[in-house]
Amino acid sequence: MGLPKQKHTKSRRNNRRAHIFLTAASLAVCPKCKKPVLQHTVCKNCGSYNGHQAIDVMAKLTKKEKKAKEKEMSQKEEKKDLNLQNLSKKEEL
Repeated sequence: MGLPKQKHTKSRRNNRRAHIFLTAASLAVCPKCKKPVLQHTVCKNCGSYNGHQAIDVMAKLTKKEKKAKEKEMSQKEEKKDLNLQNLSKKEEL
């Protein structure tokens, strides 16, 4: 079996490996809950995909988790309502 005549330098080794590296996952924003989610996958937070409800996230939660999730969702709805009211007030002025 053949043997190398000379040692390859670190520079030469690293140049060879220059294209071997990890890339960051490309995340998209869920249009419904605004959380980062992998592209072409169902959102684990709200269960929506491509504009429709793909899975029922609430059915898989325990009673305690359901209560916390419902509270979180209601707070988001209240914030949306407040933002809409503020916008309408600004338009009137």
